Amino acid sequence: MSSDAENAVWKGGPSQIVNLPAFVASALVAMVFLVVGPQFPEIQNYIMLGAVIPALWAGWKWLVVRCHRFEISTERLKTVQGVLNRNVDELELYRVKDTRILQPLWLRLFGLGHVVLETSDRSHPKATLHAIKGPREVGEILRREVEALREKKRVREVDFDEVGDSEFGDEMG
Repeated sequence: MSSDAENAVWKGGPSQIVNLPAFVASALVAMVFLVVGPQFPEIQNYIMLGAVIPALWAGWKWLVVRCHRFEISTERLKTVQGVLNRNVDELELYRVKDTRILQPLWLRLFGLGHVVLETSDRSHPKATLHAIKGPREVGEILRREVEALREKKRVREVDFDEVGDSEFGDEMG
């Protein structure tokens, strides 16, 4: 096996904390059904059956987040989504221009955050790793792997501003 083989550097996925509002709402709705059900003995079974609907919805939300996975390798970022239909997106790491770490207060309480990537990829100009554990460490892993891959492939980027000028001024003609 060659030393240039692609290796996984980090694997993870969003936290179920993103589903906290849905879990709380479904629990409250299910409790309403369970409290109201005994008030109407003749249709109690049908009302109690209504408590299953929020539980199914919460289960689906859990499954959607559970099936959303990220993998950073030495060459690309792979995002896999989908419960029934699978969607796999791959982003070449040398196309990453900038990374941002976003940690809203409610996610920061749990040690979570978002890693937002600005890229030169046409199909994914912005890629986001939502609600992941240790976002600063993951951002650092990404930065290190991007730089290593750019050095290995000898890739350099030239940015053009709104007018079309390069960063080199008028030398481009």
